[in-house]
This record gives sequence, structure tokens and C-alpha cells, in this order.
Amino acid sequence: MLQETLPRTPARQSHTEPRSVTILGATGSIGSSTVDLLKRQNGRFIVKALTAHKNGAALAKLARDLGASFAAVADHDAYRELKSELSGSGIEVASGSDAVAEAARRPAELVIGAITGTAGLEPSLAAIERGATLALANKESLVCAGTLVMRRARETGATVLPVDSEHNALFQAMAAGRREDVTKVIITASGGPFRTWTKEQIQKATLAAALKHPNWSMGPKVTIDSATLMNKGLEVIEAYHLFNLKPDEIEVLVHPQSIVHGMVEFRDGSVLAHLGPHDMRVAIAHCLAYPDRIDGPVKRLDLAEVGSLTFEKPDLERFPALGLAWAAMRAGSGATTVLNAANEIAVAEFVAEKISFTGIPALVEATINAASRRGIMREPASIAEALAVDHDSRILARELLPEIASKAF
Repeated sequence: MLQETLPRTPARQSHTEPRSVTILGATGSIGSSTVDLLKRQNGRFIVKALTAHKNGAALAKLARDLGASFAAVADHDAYRELKSELSGSGIEVASGSDAVAEAARRPAELVIGAITGTAGLEPSLAAIERGATLALANKESLVCAGTLVMRRARETGATVLPVDSEHNALFQAMAAGRREDVTKVIITASGGPFRTWTKEQIQKATLAAALKHPNWSMGPKVTIDSATLMNKGLEVIEAYHLFNLKPDEIEVLVHPQSIVHGMVEFRDGSVLAHLGPHDMRVAIAHCLAYPDRIDGPVKRLDLAEVGSLTFEKPDLERFPALGLAWAAMRAGSGATTVLNAANEIAVAEFVAEKISFTGIPALVEATINAASRRGIMREPASIAEALAVDHDSRILARELLPEIASKAF
């Protein structure tokens, strides 16, 4: 009953022919995991196009290994290296943001949207505009322009599959019933490295401590977001758009074992949970083969070895970033776009050790409040408008930096 569960993602017929795939962000974490899975599937997938930000040599090697017909780097400075490495291969090369969007527009049944940051907005929408299946790992597409993205997906008949482990878990659990019978979804959070720290300890948290995630291996930005619980706030916003939920229908539970990735409650009181190991290839494999399944190379889950599963409510006093995300989602009018932009600036400043750990949510809150007063916030009706709000919010956040850096929170 997937078609009734998620009207925007009509059920596909099982496929027997090779499936064509494009990977946006092929050299990143999600892209690399996708490549690993593709290399294990002899002849089941055909790679059409690959993109990267600026690692021309790595992208060229992937293009050759996977037999891609098109490769593009976003950074113009990396074009020469890419072109040189692929000379004589017959693989078409290009550079710039337009070239990355062009990769998304090229014929491929499935597009893996694994670009990080707002750079993923335009190519995500480019895939949607041609009615493709988009396996989306780019949070910003929904946090910054979720209303626009999901509206266009409905209008063009595009399929949006969630790659994030939490949303993929919800997607799979929702298949057990009709969307109108869902009363609540529950997203789990590991709690990050500071789950048991006091408020006073968190105020003194160092960069090194914040980067020590207990369960997952991720880049600095996502790892810091996990430490503040902003990553869970962004996921709440994503779920709101992906599954057409109301704010009160989304709950977050801290689950330090990170075995249960998401749960769905139905009107009869049933709660269906998705469990899995700490490996993004589980969700990626589901998207690659949907509605079929493929063999996964991940370590099988052994619940006896895990021993116990625990859950607790998030503490919004110690982790105010999650509350800010919820408030921005409820406010609408582009508040989540401002939140995301301010958070990216705040995290970058913390990584540069220019503000404290608790300065991250403080800067985000100050930016949202100032953006509201100055009329910067508005619901984006286009990618250009989303990028404009994002740009203005980043400028505003930088203006507020000295004040935030000078205070202790």
C-alpha cells in the first residue's frame, strides 16, 4: 500500500533491466558508500553521471571505474585536473554549478542526491523537475525549500526516497499501513558525545570533545550538529515535509545505542520500528533497489550482542538547538532557511575555535530574531529565493558574531 502511504512516491514495478544511476556528490561519505554498493552488484546498475565538489582526480577514477558517460566538478579550478585525467576516455567533462545541475538533468532513473549544503538545492530540484526518482541525502533541499521541493515533486510525478537512516526507517515502517492511519512518527537520536554532560560541563566543551561521536563516523559539520542535537532538529523539519506531517505528529527520543532508527505509531496503537546496524549502506541499498532488495555487505544486527535498548526524552535546556529547530518549523515563512544558514556559520566558527560550543545555538537564535525584525524571512517560492534568504541570513549571522563571541552562555 505504498501508494496510499506516500502519495508523492508511487510504487514502482520490480525491475529486471539494469537500473541507470547518477550520483551527485560521488566522492563524499554517502557517495562513497553508494559506489561501494554499486561495485558489488554485477550488471544490475549502469552509472550515467557523477559529480564532485573539487576532487577532480578522485572523480576521474570513479568515472573510469564505473563507466560513467559524464563527470562534473563544481569548482572551476578542479576542471583542468578532471579533464586531464579523463583525456581519451570518451567521458564528457564539465565544471561549475550549472554542470552539476546538468548531471541531474541527464537521463537516469535514479539520482543519488548526496551533495552537502545549499549547493545541493538546484541539482535536487533539477532531478525532480524531470520526474526522476531522487534518493535524497541533502538536508538543505528540505530544510531550506521543503515546501517548494515537495510541491514540485507532486506536480511532476517525481519520487523522493529518503536516504538519511532515520527517514528511511520511517519510510519503511510506514509501508505497513495507510498514511491517514499514522498518528505519530518517532525519530531517534544518539544524544551525541555530551548526552550525559551537565549544562555547566557543556558550556566548557572543546572542539576535540564535540568531534568524538559515540556511534557514527561523519564529517565535522554533521558531527558537531549531532553534539548540539541540531542534526535532529533538521531531521524533524525534513520529516515534516517528506511525510506531510504536523509538528505535533513528530517526536524525538534519545536512543544511545542507535539501533532503532525510527518508529511509526498507527491509530490502533501499533508501533512499528526499524532496526539496523550503524551503517549508512542499509538505507542507501534500500533506495538503490526500491521496491526490491539487494544483498547488503553490512554486519548483521545481533540483538543478543547489543543486550539492551534504552530511550529517554531530549533535554531542551541542555540542548536548545533542537527546540530552535522546532520553533522555526512552526513559525514557517522561511524561518528554517534562516536557521540552517545561521547554524552553518555558527558551526564553522566553532570549528575555527572563534566561538564557544554554546555559542552555536545562541548565534542561531539571535540570527532568527534579527532576521524576523529586518524582514529577511520569507517562504521561498523558488530556488533563487531560497538562496537569497540563505545568503542574507549568513551575512546577518556574521554581523552578530562579535556580540556572540564576547559572551558566555
